[in-house]
Parts: sequence; C-alpha cells; structure tokens
Amino acid sequence: MTKTLPKSIDETLSLLRASNYICDRGLATLTYLSLTLNRPVFLEGEAGVGKTELAKTLATGLGRDLIRLQCYEGLDASSAVYEWNFAAQMLAMRQGGDDVDIYSGRFLIKRPLLEAMEPHVGGPPVLLIDEIDRTDAPFEAFLLEALSDYQVTVPEIGTIKAAEPPIVILTSNRTREVHDALKRRCLYHWVDYPDFERELEILHARVPEAAAVLSREVVGFVQRLRQEDLFKAPGLAETLDWAKCLVALDVVALSPEIIADTIGAVLKYQDDIGKIQGSEANRLLEATRSDLRAAQ
Repeated sequence: MTKTLPKSIDETLSLLRASNYICDRGLATLTYLSLTLNRPVFLEGEAGVGKTELAKTLATGLGRDLIRLQCYEGLDASSAVYEWNFAAQMLAMRQGGDDVDIYSGRFLIKRPLLEAMEPHVGGPPVLLIDEIDRTDAPFEAFLLEALSDYQVTVPEIGTIKAAEPPIVILTSNRTREVHDALKRRCLYHWVDYPDFERELEILHARVPEAAAVLSREVVGFVQRLRQEDLFKAPGLAETLDWAKCLVALDVVALSPEIIADTIGAVLKYQDDIGKIQGSEANRLLEATRSDLRAAQ
C-alpha cells in the first residue's frame, strides 16, 4: 500500500525504523531532504554497511516499486535505458511486410532508467543505482543529464521525461573516485560502520532470536576485528550473517572453537582468516569480554 512521504526528520526516522533500518539522524535528515526536494542521494562507504538496504527500506516503507540498476565495468547508456527486441522485429517484418512499425512500444525492452521515468501505480518508484564506482566516465556523464532533468532519450521514439521524479539512491564502495559533477547533483553521505550500541540495536532488530549474551559478544568481537590489520574488515552485513549462523547452530555464547568453525561467515579472505585463528581468536574474545564487563 502506498504511503505519504514523511513530513519531518522524526517521521523519516520512524519510517525507516518500522522496517528495521536503524541509522543516525544525519542519514535520516539527508533522506528527508531528498524526498522533500526531489534530489538524488549519493551514499559512499565500505561494502556491507547498509547503503543498498536504504533503497530497499524506502521502497518497502513507502509502498513504492524498487528498480535496481546494478552497475558493472562496461555498462553503457543503451544497456541501462532500453533495447530493441530484434528477433521479434524481424519476425514481424516477415509476417507483416513494410506496414509493420518495428519501432513501436511493443518491441521495446525497457531497462531500469527508462522504467524509472514512466508512471507507476503506487507513485514514483525508488531507483537504486548500485555501485556506480564500477562504471566509467562516459556512463557518469550520461547520468548527469538523466538525473538533472529526469529524462532519457530513445532516438527512434523521442525523449521520455518523468511526470514525477523517481526517488534516486546512488551507492559507491569507493573503489575509485566518482566525478565531482555527479556528486554535486546529489545529497552526499558517508555511511560508516555503526558504533557498538547502534550495531547491537540493529542485530536485535534483524536477528531477534539471538540470545542477549551472544548478540553482545558477536557485536563486540566484530568491533574488535575492525581494529585489526585486515585486508577487508567485516561490515554490518557480516555481523548479521554470523549471528544467523550461530543461531542456526544453537550457540548461546562465543568460544574459540565456535569462532574457528564459523569465521568464514565474517571474514572473506584466507589471509585474514589465517590471522584470526587459535590464540589470536582467544585473545580477541577475552578482550571483547573485558570490554563488555567494563561497559556494564
């Protein structure tokens, strides 16, 4: 069911929390301004900190369609906007001869950007342009026009302009710098790793079946891991995945043996796993428990 847009920052926080998306006030403020001013949001940060999840949460919370453009190296405008169904066009020409309009809408395959510009029953959709840093400069330049005027062009048909702008979320893992011209058209926010209390709150919301002691130890241990010299520190997504794995194993508290058996849910590179084995895992677990005792 379509819902009205939030009318304040507090309403935005409530909207996000209702779908178990728990963020700081800064991100809620930026989201509210984006919805109010029809400005795209550019979210940058490490993988697994909840950038993509914001778009999914907004679509769910507002009752809007979610349209996702997953970026990759070599993505071009035509792949992101439209394609013609050449096989259907050829078949229609054989059957109907010269009277067939092969550039009519029935032969048009709509890709995410074109789909986002068209009217939707529930209101303007949420357009997620995910991992924009994986594309190259020509595609960024194309997006400048598309996001400035909320329109795309199909040469055989003409320009298609959105009657109401979609809600646009761009994400970047910062594998490369995105051009300033694109960032200037967006409201920018760096999404950092959550602190202990917020990460624990998120874990309680997303994995409520996890025991209280286990939840605190999982979050504390992951927070400790992020301080280590690792190739890739675990994100919030890894915290939640690990907690779900431990719950599936009926674990109620961490132990060095359990950590060794399940560390692949948290760390994704063998060199990192090799550093957090045996006595090192035990040291981090003891340090975690010491931190938790001190905080009580």
